[in-house]
Amino acid sequence: MEIPRAHYTEEFKQEAVKLVIDSGLSIAEAGRRLNIPAMTLKNWVYRSKTSKSGASSGRPVSELEAENSRLRKELAESRLECEIIKKAMAVSRGGYYSWLRHRPSKRQLESLKVETAVKAAHERTRGTYGPERLQAELAKVDGVAIGRDRLKYIRRKLGIRCKQVKKFKATTNSKHRLPVADNLLEQNFAVTRPGEVWVADITYIPTDEGWLYLAGIKDLFNGEIVGYAMNERMTRELVGTALFNAVKTKRPPKDLVHHSDRGSQYCSHDYQRLLKQFGMQPSMSRKGNCYDNAPMESFFGTLKNELVHHRRYRTRQEAIQEIREYIEIFYNRQRRQKRLG
Repeated sequence: MEIPRAHYTEEFKQEAVKLVIDSGLSIAEAGRRLNIPAMTLKNWVYRSKTSKSGASSGRPVSELEAENSRLRKELAESRLECEIIKKAMAVSRGGYYSWLRHRPSKRQLESLKVETAVKAAHERTRGTYGPERLQAELAKVDGVAIGRDRLKYIRRKLGIRCKQVKKFKATTNSKHRLPVADNLLEQNFAVTRPGEVWVADITYIPTDEGWLYLAGIKDLFNGEIVGYAMNERMTRELVGTALFNAVKTKRPPKDLVHHSDRGSQYCSHDYQRLLKQFGMQPSMSRKGNCYDNAPMESFFGTLKNELVHHRRYRTRQEAIQEIREYIEIFYNRQRRQKRLG
């Protein structure tokens, strides 16, 4: 049966060697007292003396070997980590060590932080903000104060551009004999409270299935789209549904002014009866003057330039889903209105 080898700590070995050297005991006597083989103790003494003559530290050979092994292991791990980093970043050995020698300064890190915030804000606002509104967005949402000129420079550097404006045709059919209301606004769009003036209009959205018509109603106070409806036909039922949705959501006061163009849908007897039922004062633009209903025209232009002109809708339902999401989630809740800052 094989006798298991005894295990001795480094501290025990050092004390055993010290007993032989300092006390003058023979190796055999010291081994007997410590209950270790004489040959084992002799090897310890020999290694200790060799260590002292060959190394200035005076540490036992076994300890130095252990530390040397540890250092070799750490060096190998460090080299392996370096190789992993280089492969992940696709850089050469020289490039990696060059980066270590030339780490980014505090100013460079600050610039990188600002550029990251600008890119994130541009994506968050769907690429629809120019420098002015993007500057306000960064200050309010990200807490990043940046000058207009620096912002323009960063936009150029990152290749950031907001979506471009495209013209679109009007859909108003004013060739009818229906009664027309007076223009109560006369292009005065300043209001002091919600529910004071609503403006309404209709636009079209192209799809592979044909036109989709959108009727919308906007509150002049905060620019919110308070009601809307979409359908494949441009009818008085379409504008009536948009009005019902607005009233159901906002419960406006009885003295509200409802302004629209002279389209047959708004001049229809059915729609005018609804306005009277809800206690609203009808107001209509002058014939052929789109500026009389500029706020609503502005919304449709924004919708098309920020969304519709960058899409191809295969079905009307696909367009309805995206437009509803744009109005409810982005335009009414997130988009920064230029006049409100």
